[in-house]
Amino acid sequence: MHSVSIVGCGYTGSRLARRFRSMGASVCGFASRAASLEQVAAAGAKALPLNLDSALAPLDLAGQLVYYSVPPGPHRTGDGRSDDPSDDQSDPRLARFLDSLDRAPLRPAAPARLIYLSTTGVYGDQYGAKVSEETLPAPKTARAIRRLEAENTVRRWAQARSVSWCILRVSGIYGPGRLPLERLRRGEPAIAPEEATPSNRIHVEDLVTACVAAGVSKHADQRIYNVTDGSDDSLTAYLQRVARIAELPPPPLISRAEALRTFTESSRSFLGESRRVENRRLLEELGIALAYHDLDSGIRASLCTPAMQ
Repeated sequence: MHSVSIVGCGYTGSRLARRFRSMGASVCGFASRAASLEQVAAAGAKALPLNLDSALAPLDLAGQLVYYSVPPGPHRTGDGRSDDPSDDQSDPRLARFLDSLDRAPLRPAAPARLIYLSTTGVYGDQYGAKVSEETLPAPKTARAIRRLEAENTVRRWAQARSVSWCILRVSGIYGPGRLPLERLRRGEPAIAPEEATPSNRIHVEDLVTACVAAGVSKHADQRIYNVTDGSDDSLTAYLQRVARIAELPPPPLISRAEALRTFTESSRSFLGESRRVENRRLLEELGIALAYHDLDSGIRASLCTPAMQ
């Protein structure tokens, strides 16, 4: 089995490291936070600090499965201040990482496969319609626009160097320590069911299963996969499920108009998008069997499993 390097080894990455270690692989996890590095070490992997917001030394990851899950970072002005202009869609963190691979001592040695974790947000608002990997991306938010550009950067870089690549478009991740329990305890409102729109999610352990398959399957070369459990409950229905199973008060309900007036800017940005993301390619082409295709079972498992961090 190839050695594995996970760049951005946090909530999902530490679990991916543990899964690969259980398979006998040699694993290195890169992260910037001390807590994440501790989790990498606890998973039995080699933990290395990596700050993608500054200049990097050359990285030699030749022949490895390389997972990259770092969100796009801020641009920097000449005096070091953060400068994130809306007309600049590039990802400086990804650019620094790829440049560090190009400067490896054994260049042009390259990874066996580069797997980039993106987001289903690149599809933008599909007005509740079904979305497959054949659907043309139409990102609306700045973060989704930059994710799509990062996908394209990975593909261009890999193809120019004859490196195998795979892109995972990941829906909302939930799992141990990632349930909206505090939101429910605070009594934050949700949109009334008749006005709520579809949303999509994936249990973290099923995401890890998809990541492993994306690295080892011959079918995953130069492919894009939606990673979702196939359900499309609205956020309201999801919150109500969690409340019922965790024996917490259900969220109070408000109209969409009131939500647009009172929600934070970040929360409002999600109200303008609605889609039902298909996972048929993931299941059929990679042969994945989801452990938690049923949301209730995924929520119960998440409540019973201690959070790693």
